[in-house]
Amino acid sequence: MRLYATENANKPHESIPKGFEGFFGKTKSNPKSPNQNPKPNPNNNGQKPPEMPNANVILGTLAGSYLLYKATAPSESSRELTWQSFRSNLLDKGLVDRLEVLNRNRVRVYLRNEANSLGVPPNASFYFSIGSVEAFERNLEQAQRELSIPSFERVPVSYRDQVSVLQTLLHFAPTLLIIGVIYYMTKKGPGGAQGGIFGIGKSKAKMFNQENQVQVKFKDVAGADEAKVEIMEFVNFLKNPAIYEKLGATIPKGAILSGPPGTGKTLLAKATAGEAGVPFYSVSGSEFVEMFVGVGPSRVRDLFATAKKNTPCIIFVDEIDAIGKTRGKGGQMGGNDERESTLNQLLVEMDGFDSNQHVVVLAGTNRPDVLDPALLRPGRFDRHISIDRPDIGGRAQIFQIHLRPIITSVDKETLARKLAALTPGFAGADIHNVCNEAALIAARRSKAQVEEVDFEEAIERVIAGLEKKSRVLSPDEKKTVAYHEAGHAIAGWYLKHADPLLKVSIIPRANSTLGYAQYLPKDQYLYSKDQLLDRMSMTLAGRVSEEIFFDCITTGAHDDLQKVTKNAYAQVTTYGMNDKIGPLSFTDSQSEQQFQKPFSQQTGTLIDDEVRKIVTTAYDRTRVLLNDKKEDIEKVAELLLVKEVLTRQDMEDLLGKRPFKECTVYDEYVRRPSNQSEGAPPDFSNEGNDGTLQASR
Repeated sequence: MRLYATENANKPHESIPKGFEGFFGKTKSNPKSPNQNPKPNPNNNGQKPPEMPNANVILGTLAGSYLLYKATAPSESSRELTWQSFRSNLLDKGLVDRLEVLNRNRVRVYLRNEANSLGVPPNASFYFSIGSVEAFERNLEQAQRELSIPSFERVPVSYRDQVSVLQTLLHFAPTLLIIGVIYYMTKKGPGGAQGGIFGIGKSKAKMFNQENQVQVKFKDVAGADEAKVEIMEFVNFLKNPAIYEKLGATIPKGAILSGPPGTGKTLLAKATAGEAGVPFYSVSGSEFVEMFVGVGPSRVRDLFATAKKNTPCIIFVDEIDAIGKTRGKGGQMGGNDERESTLNQLLVEMDGFDSNQHVVVLAGTNRPDVLDPALLRPGRFDRHISIDRPDIGGRAQIFQIHLRPIITSVDKETLARKLAALTPGFAGADIHNVCNEAALIAARRSKAQVEEVDFEEAIERVIAGLEKKSRVLSPDEKKTVAYHEAGHAIAGWYLKHADPLLKVSIIPRANSTLGYAQYLPKDQYLYSKDQLLDRMSMTLAGRVSEEIFFDCITTGAHDDLQKVTKNAYAQVTTYGMNDKIGPLSFTDSQSEQQFQKPFSQQTGTLIDDEVRKIVTTAYDRTRVLLNDKKEDIEKVAELLLVKEVLTRQDMEDLLGKRPFKECTVYDEYVRRPSNQSEGAPPDFSNEGNDGTLQASR
């Protein structure tokens, strides 16, 4: 047909009925011969061109698109007509042989053989659309009547319902699409190996073994020697259970690692994974609870089922307080709490272990006080390992670890001891931040190595924040801040139980402080009433100094007042240090929320009066002290206005030595000869003859 149209495209066809001109195509340029090969690329050096990525997908898409086009596109020999064109060009000329109504909306026209003599291709077909069968029949009847066609010669009409495969597929396309999406989510979706949406109940725990072993070892963890000894026992039991079992011992079911944030609980768990040599599963407590009911218990079951198949192994649940809080507190009132269901399943799984299964559960939390007692009882978490903030020796060990990659000319052991003395109360995360900040400061100044002054500046940045050079104080504000900080410094200098001053500054910092003083407190765990009173007086000294020299007070002491008020209430309601209230403590450490005070209204009024009396007494005592040392305050304040930062040596040059015999932490720890047993962390990587880990100094 196309060849016929091409050959006769340039010939005149005077006898072609009007409307059929579209069947005669225009002359087209000849396509390239299939025998013509593309020219070889001289730049490919005879190499095979790179394969097209996802070739199967692309070919399948092209094939599907072609089949869809062939199924939906009308035939090249089929042409749609209007009723008027059908009647004038076909019906009126007697070329119509018969009509076929398809699906009551389309009429297919079959022509007589005489139509071929008029230049119409033999296989050509025509059709036109109708709105309704009744209207079509009326129009056809009227047209044939007007043409005076006898009834026995009239065009026959047949009716047929034609079912299209494509139409059927399109009819079911939404259903097929939904089924395909569900299949993708279940098999190929984000769930991956966990089974897509139906794998939402699968555990998300990450497994570490010999193939993807963690590089952190016990020697990389410092400041928690006692905790490492406890954890080593679990590791040794899993590696060599026969040593313990022959004596009748059974492995503890689990251990809780608790302590303040940043003390190294998760790091210790990583070291356990690196040293254990057995499968180690790590999961966060928040990963058990999702928006779907039953997901948490399902994930707990899946986690422990996987662990039982890979014994001996260790499970570590980080931040277990996300699911382990005491039941009945913080739950959803009047409904089923998914968190409690998850906790119940965890309790069942931990208590259901056989002693010979060799599965250990470790958990980390910052809030052991809110955990459910059933979770902490022996048989589930047998051991409670507390990891506190390190003392000065532990801080020195941690500094030595974090100083390993630092490039500096200073002796690292001496530097670690000094920095440990300058950072009381710092946890391991804080120490890492100090070392990193020091390196960043040195790099920012294009130094070849990190100097000691960079570490001191990093400590200031961690304690008080970044210097706020854009915050420019007026002369009056700067003077007020100078006398405020001078009051703190003088009170701390002349009060016996105050911490030794290290540095005082009036440079604004990023954490909204206009000035700050840095002290060197000892690692102290017990405080007497006199010590607390001296601390309160030193805290109030800034406000008292403003009142003495400017006869007014500012808002700069609001943080000091909060600390003093908290200290006074603790003395009265917690420590039992008040004579009128007596040796009573109203603080319930086990209660997360107190909806009513544990004392009467009359006792509450008495507590408020006693707290006010304690603060007023400390305030008056501080005023007397600063009035006596008024000249010293002026000296310190004037020098602060000039230098903005004063060190302990500057204070000694102005005021002389403190009137008390003292030996600061710096003197005790830094200036005495170093001892290798204190300065370096113990080595926990040694193995005994039986293969167990042993700590050595």
